[in-house]
Amino acid sequence: MDELKDIRWKQRFENFEKSFHLLEKYSGTSITNELERAGIIQFYETTFELAWKVLKDYLEVEGYVVKSPRETIKQAFQAEIIEDGHIWMDALSKRNLTVHTYDQELAEKLVLEIQQHFLPILRHLYDKLLKER
Repeated sequence: MDELKDIRWKQRFENFEKSFHLLEKYSGTSITNELERAGIIQFYETTFELAWKVLKDYLEVEGYVVKSPRETIKQAFQAEIIEDGHIWMDALSKRNLTVHTYDQELAEKLVLEIQQHFLPILRHLYDKLLKER
């Protein structure tokens, strides 16, 4: 059973890795129109979703039981897998907001937050789990 959990987090990590690299690649380019903003936000939503799920799977291998994204983030912070727990919680909140709303001003602010705050925490997670794989 533990071997299956170990395989699961590594497979999920591969999906996270692909999505993270796309987000990183396109976040570094000049974003000049609504379609590009929407694309960055969609990459972010997907990458964040995979990030919390890979954290959940990794925590389960380590013996923790978590069910929700919020629980997962809190436990990962306590286990020192992630840093900046408050930024992770903000990232979760913004991900939830983008799924249910679209507003151009919000989209412009979110793209900046993704580039300046959320991409670095996702990079940290990627680097840390890459060493564990």
